[in-house]
Amino acid sequence: MQTEIEKPRVVVVGSANMDLVVRCSRMPKPGETLLGGQFTSSPGGKGANQAVAAARLGAECHFVGRIGNDDFGARLKVQMKASGVNTDRLIATEGVASGVAIIVVDGRGENSIVVASGANERVTPEDIDAVESLIASAKAVLLQLELPLPTVSRAIAIARKHGVMTVLDPAPVPPDSLLPADAYQVDILNPNEIEATQLTGEPIGEDRHSAKLVAAELMRRGAKSVVIKLGRRGALAVEGDTTQFREVPTHSVPVVDTTA
Repeated sequence: MQTEIEKPRVVVVGSANMDLVVRCSRMPKPGETLLGGQFTSSPGGKGANQAVAAARLGAECHFVGRIGNDDFGARLKVQMKASGVNTDRLIATEGVASGVAIIVVDGRGENSIVVASGANERVTPEDIDAVESLIASAKAVLLQLELPLPTVSRAIAIARKHGVMTVLDPAPVPPDSLLPADAYQVDILNPNEIEATQLTGEPIGEDRHSAKLVAAELMRRGAKSVVIKLGRRGALAVEGDTTQFREVPTHSVPVVDTTA
């Protein structure tokens, strides 16, 4: 008799935003008003995107975060639940709007994004303490930086306390490009090349050598493994021994929208 395989439990501590997207032929210049084309609104946020992806890949995914008690918040919750995400720990917060992202996508599929964090800024370390038992039961905790840094640090600390794998997408990088030391104490740190450069101050060129130097520096700061996303050039991964790097090629596809 075949038994059902237990789904791995993944906890996402993160942001949920409503994405307001305008397509245009090119990015507007400073002070310029540019007529755009198609407008869409769709659920997003780095945390919510991680949660939906994990659920669609077959994980038992739980989302920890906050939305406003508004129409956008209600829509965000409905869409996550429809994708199979458990939203029992997604708190509707009075007196604050849900997070929104204003996105412009040009004719090449490149984007510019401005985020108004809203309720995401209200996720506190105490919120994380309240779900410690859930985190302790997980196989992995996924994180980003669209929440307050003390909240992210608390989630990392609790996951480490219980031996749970942590994965941090360090985006957006703080304005001062500084992360607290405990934010590097994760199992997997996966910045893109811009974020990796912002964190280390070291530019990544077309050569693999510069990416390897940056990855090694991020490992030195405490990450157990690093995966740097290099866009069309794929990714560079390193784990443990910083002399052993793995290059992962990308697939060539027509670019529609680089958001998420």
